[in-house]
Amino acid sequence: MGDIFGQVACCSICSRIFSETETKHKPRPVLRGKRTAKILIAGQAPGIRVYKSGLPFLDSSGDVLRGWMGLNKDDFYDETNIAIIPMAFCFPGYDAKGSDLPPPKICAQTWRSSILKNFENFELQLIVGSFAQKWHLDTDRTMTAVVQNWRNYSPKIVPLPHPSWRNRSWLKKNLWFERELVPVLRDKVRGILKNETA
Repeated sequence: MGDIFGQVACCSICSRIFSETETKHKPRPVLRGKRTAKILIAGQAPGIRVYKSGLPFLDSSGDVLRGWMGLNKDDFYDETNIAIIPMAFCFPGYDAKGSDLPPPKICAQTWRSSILKNFENFELQLIVGSFAQKWHLDTDRTMTAVVQNWRNYSPKIVPLPHPSWRNRSWLKKNLWFERELVPVLRDKVRGILKNETA
């Protein structure tokens, strides 16, 4: 595990891509997890705050995701139980309008399969956002369609919208999400972690 994470930490394949963004930043891969992890969080890519801190979901999106999962920060960042492996490990940068760029596909193409094969204990996979859903679920359906059909992926996979502030309008239009899916998610997470600490 240390070997593959060490290789990722030195990765510079996106240096040129990042140098051509508005932020002109350097690669800084951000991912977490131990072999023992029971829960996978497969997100999109780090934002600028995560890029600066080196800690995934250390932002408002993380607060929302932790709320959905019913976890405090200590439990959320326990690498022995939870692995956070985004589709792209580095902040992709901003475009000329200040919007987040999509995660570079080359990251998942280069690393994803090699990293995930090191984890054999996942009891639950949270597939967050359309980029992760397309890769993990091999689907071209929209994020809304995938999340609406979350029961089809249960019990070991739960597709989620991205917890970004940009999805607030989506959450308001899809009140069933927090009413129906979130309580099930919290029960699943609680059950897995309770068994781990029993």
